[in-house]
Amino acid sequence: MRIKRWIATGAVAIATVGALNTLPASAGRPYNPADQSLRNLGLRHDLYIGTAVDMAALNDAADPRYRELVASQFSTVTAENVMKWESLEPTRGTYDWAPADELLAFAKQNNQRVRGHVLVWQNQLPGWLTTGVEDGSISTEQLRDILRNHITTVVKHFKGRIWQWDVVNEAVSDPWDSPSTLHYKGFWAQHLGPDYIADAFRWARAADPKALLFYNDYNIEAFGSGDPADDKTQFVYDMAKNLLAQRVPIDGVGSQGHLGTQYGNYDTLQVAAALKKFAGLGLATAFTEVDVRSQLTEAVRNGDSNEINPRLQASAANYSVLLQACLADRHCLSFTVWGFTDKHSWVPDWFGNEGMANIYDENYQPKRAYHLMKADLIYAGPPYVLPRIAQKPRR
Repeated sequence: MRIKRWIATGAVAIATVGALNTLPASAGRPYNPADQSLRNLGLRHDLYIGTAVDMAALNDAADPRYRELVASQFSTVTAENVMKWESLEPTRGTYDWAPADELLAFAKQNNQRVRGHVLVWQNQLPGWLTTGVEDGSISTEQLRDILRNHITTVVKHFKGRIWQWDVVNEAVSDPWDSPSTLHYKGFWAQHLGPDYIADAFRWARAADPKALLFYNDYNIEAFGSGDPADDKTQFVYDMAKNLLAQRVPIDGVGSQGHLGTQYGNYDTLQVAAALKKFAGLGLATAFTEVDVRSQLTEAVRNGDSNEINPRLQASAANYSVLLQACLADRHCLSFTVWGFTDKHSWVPDWFGNEGMANIYDENYQPKRAYHLMKADLIYAGPPYVLPRIAQKPRR
């Protein structure tokens, strides 16, 4: 039975490949799969290719190309900022839904799925919340009630319109933090203890039984030493395993995929092994915020191709490593880039002397990374790349 199932699945995938190669020619020229969008090529594998969306850029009438590319190239979108707490509830008890609702309307119009980002994070919190905790006007018990109310209110508002929620984001420290032993970090762990993570997933599930609930973090692309004291991927794996043992409704783990060409990073086999191990827990996976930044040396800024070209090639290789690993694991449901154009990248503002992080340049010209992603999507196929395995929300 198992062999027959593999043959049948492979036949469907091969038929899809055949369809790609036999579609009618356009404008008198042979069909070329490289002319297809990322979103269409991804759907060959039931894989959703997404981008984070800057709402100011999306609504800039003087820059229509941004909106055109978001609609045409991607099958899922993530709000870069407008679903974060400080944006949704800048004044206590008063929510501003308009920008987020606008993104969801755009997604519906363009037949796109939406990743909700983010319910619980220690950054970009409203001032009334952090100030209230600091001055004692918000007690620990009140803080827990506020968090529960926020999660419930937000998830219910978007109920039925969000495919994946980043429920908890970046809850784990890094080896370079103090103390160096990995631990739960940030505002929520400090004031509520680590149990807030399980609570957050349970509250989110109660508010929307059908959305997929993810834990999301960076620097978890591959396993290291295997010691949770200094291997962040192992720490997150153990955390997810413990949550499942407590019957917490976690459905997936999102690896952000923020990389830099100045680092060694990982190869495809290492990343695929990590995805496979999380899938072994019964979890879906996703790459949620992929970009690959480079150092902007003086020579790079002056247009020296001897320094620019190696960075472009290294960036493309890193995008390809993550995408190939995602393609290789049927539980990897989506691959989202954190903004697609250098024109609207967060990297220079955050890192200072780094940039060139996205798959389009500042003039909306596709870079080597974009073309390599396309090649991966075109040439990947059976028997090693098979259609996605859908994840059902955990009860």
